[in-house]
Amino acid sequence: MNKDIEQRIKLLKKKYDAIDQDLETQLDGLLYSKPITYWDYIQTDTLLNLQVQRTGFKDEMVFIMYHQINELLFKMIRWEIDQIAHHKNLTTKFFSERLMRISRYFDMLTASFTIMGEGMEREQYTKFRDTLTPASGFQSAQYRLIEFCSTELINLIDYRFRAKIDRNTSFEHAFEHLYWQAAGKDYKTGEKSFLLKKFEEKYKAQFINTMKEYNTINLWSKFKSLPANDKENIELVNAMRHLDYTINIQWVMAHYNTAGKYIGQQDEATGGSDWRKYMHPKYQKRIFFPDLWSKEEFDNWGVTNLEKYKILT
Repeated sequence: MNKDIEQRIKLLKKKYDAIDQDLETQLDGLLYSKPITYWDYIQTDTLLNLQVQRTGFKDEMVFIMYHQINELLFKMIRWEIDQIAHHKNLTTKFFSERLMRISRYFDMLTASFTIMGEGMEREQYTKFRDTLTPASGFQSAQYRLIEFCSTELINLIDYRFRAKIDRNTSFEHAFEHLYWQAAGKDYKTGEKSFLLKKFEEKYKAQFINTMKEYNTINLWSKFKSLPANDKENIELVNAMRHLDYTINIQWVMAHYNTAGKYIGQQDEATGGSDWRKYMHPKYQKRIFFPDLWSKEEFDNWGVTNLEKYKILT
């Protein structure tokens, strides 16, 4: 027998002995199992059967698949964040590389809005969208989870209430004052829209648990916990700023402008949310890593072109 094969068999035996498994049984399983195929590994048939239209309009299929792709990208982003958050010996190299992976995913999301903006007939959209009420992209739980995992909770609080909330505030109370609550709550009456009620009914428990879990291991907290020299690493700082700008200005504004094309002058989106006030970055000053931006940059967040500020030298 080839010596390389013998060595591999010894290594396999060591592997399975360590977990109290019989090597011969494992080899028999390998002998009888079918070879893997692309379509089985990717689950292509299942994936391609997840699109169910509510109307006969052709462009509704574009709408469904586009949003499903978004959700897959959101899952990829959460996967990368999780690696940083739970890394025991975090280095600036690892941190920077994962941040740039996330930025590239959001670059894809930003560029992809031309699919929505140019890839559907407005006449079709305005008809099939009525069948979607009260569902709304507002209800993407994964995007909310990305926010909780990216920054400290105070940076996601409605800008009007930040002065009254701190680390001693209960998670339940903070939750009620998140910036996106403004899209589904009448702050004069305190009444929540049906959109928000259903969203919370489905995901609130998961949101609160994630807020607690990532309270001190979110991306911003992980950065602040690094040694002083690491926090001055220009590559890492630029990666942080790039991600912040990409998510909270570029992607948000691409979404905002596309929504404006289809919704027009309406203040309400499909779910009844006052989308302009909670989505546009100038209103909420949604910034994940605030200390990495100057006062001028902070004051002009979402108002003027901050492209020149993305990269420090």
